Amino acid sequence: MRFVAIALAVAALAACEKPAADSQQASANEATNASEVASSTVAAAAKPLPKGAALKLMHDRHENMEKIGDATKAASRTLKSGSPDLAVIRSSAATIAGLAPKVPSWFPAGTGPDVGKTEAKAEIWQKPQDFAARTRAFQQAALAFDAASKAGEMPVIQARFADLGKTCKGCHDLYREEDH
Repeated sequence: MRFVAIALAVAALAACEKPAADSQQASANEATNASEVASSTVAAAAKPLPKGAALKLMHDRHENMEKIGDATKAASRTLKSGSPDLAVIRSSAATIAGLAPKVPSWFPAGTGPDVGKTEAKAEIWQKPQDFAARTRAFQQAALAFDAASKAGEMPVIQARFADLGKTCKGCHDLYREEDH
């Protein structure tokens, strides 16, 4: 429960840093994000899911992570090409930004390697504060990449995509098993 209070305090502090022009939208987004962080944190602290529900969630988690991976690969391919396709970048960025806030809810207690086949390491549940911080960094990078894609300035898009990649790597290095 202490982690929930910290997560809500961080969300509240973040709301104070938004520009006034964006205050209504920012407030709505902050409330949604704080609610998602709180509910996913409570879910992570709750008792483990029944095995059937856990296996279903693990399957859904895998499928959604594949969607993020596919979108990331599509953006990477076009950014590396001689003439990047802005439509592909925008579509990829929107997919990633749409799924990013859901990531914390995909890792409740009882959905680790002790339950079934997963690339998620047990360390996710052993270090919940660090994992939560890394998912927040990913969410912020996803939103920044999406905003850059909408603005359409290629150097900024490339920089935000690089930032996004760093957050993915930072989490995967610690919390994901290598593909077998």
